Amino acid sequence: MNLKTPIQALTLGPVPAKAERCRAARVKGKIWIDLDNSPHVPFFVPIIEELQKRNYSVMVTARDCFQVRELAELFQLNHKLIGRHSGKSKIHKVAGLCLRALQLIPTVLKEKPDLAVSHCSRSQLIASVCLRIPSLQMGDYEFATGWAFIRPTWHMCPEVIPNSALQSDSNRTFKYPGIKEDVYVSRFVPKPGIRLQLGLREQDVVVTIRPPANEAHYHSPKTDELFEAAVEFLSKRAEVKLVALPRNEKQAICLRKRWPELFSSGKMRIPEKVVDGLNLIWHSDLVISAGGTMNREAAALGVPVYSIFRGEIGAVDRYLSKTGRLVLIEGCEDLGTKILLGRRERPAKPPRSHTAALSYIVERIVGIAESQRPLSDRIEVTTESKSNGEVRSQDATV
Repeated sequence: MNLKTPIQALTLGPVPAKAERCRAARVKGKIWIDLDNSPHVPFFVPIIEELQKRNYSVMVTARDCFQVRELAELFQLNHKLIGRHSGKSKIHKVAGLCLRALQLIPTVLKEKPDLAVSHCSRSQLIASVCLRIPSLQMGDYEFATGWAFIRPTWHMCPEVIPNSALQSDSNRTFKYPGIKEDVYVSRFVPKPGIRLQLGLREQDVVVTIRPPANEAHYHSPKTDELFEAAVEFLSKRAEVKLVALPRNEKQAICLRKRWPELFSSGKMRIPEKVVDGLNLIWHSDLVISAGGTMNREAAALGVPVYSIFRGEIGAVDRYLSKTGRLVLIEGCEDLGTKILLGRRERPAKPPRSHTAALSYIVERIVGIAESQRPLSDRIEVTTESKSNGEVRSQDATV
């Protein structure tokens, strides 16, 4: 993806002329996308681009936590920051979700979107229900805590997740082919120089390592123990260099305090500024992560990857493990027997990922958005399209 080209997502920018607004109201719908966590940024960038190609306006809100803001700026994504992370305490989490939902409402009332879309943004869901905006929530981890009293209008997940594991109505659930990471990994183009940027040599065995999400509701203390054991195991190999990607500044401070000698010797390092995660993974020899997205990104790129996550293993990771694209590390004894340390023979190009996931997701979003518009508007759009030489139905069945 060319990061020099900004994503022209419609947020609170300049208001178009009145005639243009009237025409846009007939021709376009408006989609509200909320970026609640770091992985949501690269995931939604191609979705936004495809929606805009279909003449849809997209308003983007983002929570200022983890690396959401930095990644949105890296991808030059036009967005409005609303709300922050509220801490690890369950009470603080619930209060923070409700507060952010209230903070979102004024912006949403002004923009009047036709459909709210997110990847498990609970704040967006609360605001959508309060404002009676139809919502589509996506998710790829069936053990994420849901709410029995508040549900999205539609749900979407990878097809490898069985219906029996879902908390949503199967009649209002869409299933896309492949995995979430296929949506954007298929567009990835490697960029040279990242090893030099991080002070690494080509002959180094580079291991990108991701600490546990210790503030998440699904966090397990066993994951912390396995992460520490993994760092100790890897640090004993002279040829290995560790690139740690903490989830926030607090975690970065903890890593430096826990292993000061590894940082002072150059054995472990943290990038000084946000980096393109896919590019770092591609130029690594292997990945060890206590989270989900980075593991699946590595699997999609064909990079050896080991999961040290010890919470409940989701269907997507089990699928990747069964197909040999991900190795599950279940205990400290597996570190020495399952992890294969060595230089990776990097091909010139990444393997071609499936693009069906992106097409399916965009088609469903468009179909839902069209179904929410008055029939008279859809007939008018179809008539206008034909008058412009386009023989294309704007209606969709959901």
